[in-house]
Formats: sequence, structure tokens, C-alpha cells
Amino acid sequence: MNSLETLVKKSVKGDKKALEEVVIQIQDFIYNLAIRMLWHPEDAKDATQDILIKIITNLSSFHHKSAFTTWVYRLASNYLINSVKRKRLSSINFKQYELQLNQGFSNSINYTTNKAEQKLLIEEAKIGCSNAMLQCLNKENRLTYIIGEILEFKSKEAAIILNTSPENFRKRLSRSRKSLHIFLNKNCGIVNAKNKCRCYKKIDNAIKNDIIQPNKLLFIQKPQNTALINSIENIQNEVSLFQTNPEYNTPKTLLNEVKRIITTNNNF
Repeated sequence: MNSLETLVKKSVKGDKKALEEVVIQIQDFIYNLAIRMLWHPEDAKDATQDILIKIITNLSSFHHKSAFTTWVYRLASNYLINSVKRKRLSSINFKQYELQLNQGFSNSINYTTNKAEQKLLIEEAKIGCSNAMLQCLNKENRLTYIIGEILEFKSKEAAIILNTSPENFRKRLSRSRKSLHIFLNKNCGIVNAKNKCRCYKKIDNAIKNDIIQPNKLLFIQKPQNTALINSIENIQNEVSLFQTNPEYNTPKTLLNEVKRIITTNNNF
């Protein structure tokens, strides 16, 4: 089996099969980064397609001075920082989100008594809420937190991805951690049991306000993802709240579109 770097070299020489394989191997990295940055899966899908095309058209500029995935994350990060496309989630800060979280509690899920469905709704609420918290950080701090804390890149590699120095990366990561630490410990009942907010208590209000649509869940791709709900009560630290969210597969429609672009464009 060819390594990713070997496939890249073949792609640059015009091997479209190799190029398709490169896309297949990197697409999920980009899509999961985009979901965390943009919140809504449809926005993430659109961004992922744009980023993949940008990577494909700039492949010859990769000079193998770093891991190819590092270069991919750098291009993706640069796109997500500079993108001005409208998001489906309005801009929000920690103060505004705190007000939202402290409203509309119920002591049980009245929408359904079916335990399996309740688990789906709880997981949907948990993923949506934790990703929404990330949106309270500005773009630079959000991306820094995702790269450094959730994806666990070390400062040297993270600095390459974010086009900064390791020292500046560590300072920015420290600020991001502090902001989320304060917010989570003040509001989230998963992180701090003294807090009132729990995922299940927010379900009915979220459905009422169309934040959660039970027949069109945004974040639950597969039924087996509900197994992740078992980890919620065992979360030991703040970053686990984000790391226990599922890793997503890029939508097949996106991959098919990128493949079509590759096969019909003679410039690749």
C-alpha cells in the first residue's frame, strides 16, 4: 500500500487515481476540523469541498518539508480563519450563551419515553452544545484550542499549522483554555456537578425552539454513536467534553463531487 507522501508525488505527476486516494485519506481530517470551527455540518461540508479543491490545485507547492497532513491542516486552517461565508449559527459570546443555557430546564424528557430515542437526543444536545461553546471563542482562539487541545498537536507542529511561533501558540492556547475553563466550571453540569445544566434537561426546550429537530438530527450520523453517551458521566476533565464527540465521515455526496471535478478537469 502506498504511503500518503508517495501518493502525493504520483498525483503531482498526473496520476488521477493517486489523487483520488489522497482525497479519500485526508477528507475526514478536514471535515471534522470544519465542523468544530463552523458548528453546522452543511457549512462544514461546503468548506471541506472548497478546501479539498484548494489542496488539489496547490499540491505541487508541497515540498515535503513537513508531514503532508500538517500541510493539509495548515491550508484548511488558513481557509477557515479567512472564510467570510455566512454561518448558520449566529455569532455568540460566552455571556450570551450563558443566558441561553440558564433558561428552559425540565427535569425529564417529555418529548419521548423511549430510552433509545432519549439517548440519541441527549447525544445530539451534548455535541451541539459543546461545539456551540467553541463558537464563543474568536476564530484564532477557537482554531488554536481545536488544534492544540482537542486534536493534541504539539506546539512545534501546531505552530506550523497556524503559521505562528510555538511561544505564541502556547500563549493563545492558554487563553483559550482559561476562557473555556471558566465558562464550563460555571455552567456545565457534566464538568461541574454543582451546576444545574444537564443535557437531558435542555431537550424539550431545544425541540420547542427548533434547536433540535428529532426527525432531522444534525450531529448523529450512525446509531452506534449513541454508545458515546456512556462516556458522558465518566468525563474527567474539560477537554474530554469535546474529545468524546464522534469523529465524522465526510458525506458521500461531497466525495463524489470532488471525484467528478478531478476526472473532468485536465488541469489536475
